[in-house]
Amino acid sequence: MAQLDGHFIRLVLMLPESLFMLLFARLQTALSTRLFRRAPDTLSRAELDRMSKRIILPSLPVTDEELARAAFQDRGQKLARQEDWSTLAREIAQADAARTGTPGGETAAMLLAYGARGDVVAAAEDALHDGKPPVQDGLAALEENATEAAETADGPDAYPCALIVALAHMDVGLAWQAAPRSRALGDTPDRARQSHHHFTRASELLAPFCAKTLGAPSLAAAQCALLAGQMVTERQVADKYEALVRLDQASPRHLRALGRALLPECGGSHAGLDLEARRMVALTRAHWGAGAYAWVYLDAMSLDPGCVARLDPVFFGDALRDVLSRCPDQHVANLLSACLAAALRDETIAPDIRKELTALLEWALANHLRELHPLVWTQALHRPDTGVALPSRGALLRLGRRAALGTIAQVFADKLADGSSIAFSPAGMYRLPNI
Repeated sequence: MAQLDGHFIRLVLMLPESLFMLLFARLQTALSTRLFRRAPDTLSRAELDRMSKRIILPSLPVTDEELARAAFQDRGQKLARQEDWSTLAREIAQADAARTGTPGGETAAMLLAYGARGDVVAAAEDALHDGKPPVQDGLAALEENATEAAETADGPDAYPCALIVALAHMDVGLAWQAAPRSRALGDTPDRARQSHHHFTRASELLAPFCAKTLGAPSLAAAQCALLAGQMVTERQVADKYEALVRLDQASPRHLRALGRALLPECGGSHAGLDLEARRMVALTRAHWGAGAYAWVYLDAMSLDPGCVARLDPVFFGDALRDVLSRCPDQHVANLLSACLAAALRDETIAPDIRKELTALLEWALANHLRELHPLVWTQALHRPDTGVALPSRGALLRLGRRAALGTIAQVFADKLADGSSIAFSPAGMYRLPNI
């Protein structure tokens, strides 16, 4: 796995889920040559491409998960642009109370909040990317309008407006940390002070509200996101996320975020990550069985090879099976398979662990993959790069499809070597002999 600057890795791993996924999509189109690092017993890229042509797998350029996420984000953006804060606050509170989510487990309340602050945050990020300090008028107006709406709201409708502004401040604070060096932006301490200012303001906005009392997972998630701007211990991180998961055990986004937050680059440790993964199993067993162990490790092991050496592959396999039996959604099947493939790229994995994880990937592909979601594979198999312009959607789809089919060809090379084809259907994977 390519080595990135330690400060940048630490920043990326502690991002709120929405911004993390956005940054994950900023890719280098030239990275396709690095998708499959050849080991002595692997096939060449040309061989994989030839075998890929004999894989019959429907590919969806737009998935149900994308449509669901876009619907909530667009709704939040529309209401914010119309300055209909009372409706926006009510819908966020209702989504929180009902634990509404997408088929893949993303929370509706956070998607609504992401859409509501999207215009302001995008303007700030664009300015910083260009080496200029962002104009504060947009964020100030957002805070003023949201504050006025919160003052007139009653009961649970009061916190969503503060939540939106706090998340906007955190996003801008993280953008300051990632900003390129320029004379206009000042040196590193200047950028750190700007980031600290935004995180402090976010903390002030969230302070009056208790997530547990309100039964609001979005508030608890925002309080966990605050940890990216604070000096905290591993135990404090674990406790914050435990409180969040207790409020919303069904959403995997919290478990995945916990795994990223406990990586050594963020002040955690591999031992601590494994411990919390097991504790989350005990906490969420009624909903996920052993599945929480896989969710906590999922992003972490594709970002940090050291996690793979620490995990229990047998327990991880049981966890993955529990996830797919309880959530047989194709977004989840693609996500789990892609993250497993990303973890297996590391050539330092111990042979026994590699054997277990490869067998698990083969099982997941053969028994649960029915359709290909290319963007999921693009996000999982590439590192974020904030310094490169976002490729076109078509380029991302092509990159993800090539990566996925190459992975499948590598896993099922023995079935394809004689010229046979393999096909995926609702009944599972089957082989078509070469005639």
